[in-house]
Amino acid sequence: MEGQDLASLQKLCDERPRFRLLFEEHQLLEKQLTMLDQKPHLTPEEELERKKIQKLKLAGKDEMEHIKREWTQ
Repeated sequence: MEGQDLASLQKLCDERPRFRLLFEEHQLLEKQLTMLDQKPHLTPEEELERKKIQKLKLAGKDEMEHIKREWTQ
C-alpha cells in the first residue's frame, strides 16, 4: 500500500471509530481464516466455522466500504 493510502487509512480510522473497529476485526478474521486454510483437512465443524468467518469478513468489508464512500464525499 502506498504511503498516501496508509495516511488516508490512518486518518479514516482516527475519525471513524466504527471503521477502526471493523478494520481490526477484519484483520483478526483474516488470521483465523489463514489458520484454518493451513490445515490439510477440515472437519465439518471447521468447514462451517470457515464459512462463518468468510461471511463475517465480507459483511465487515462491505460496511467499511460504505463508511469510506461516505467519508470521501
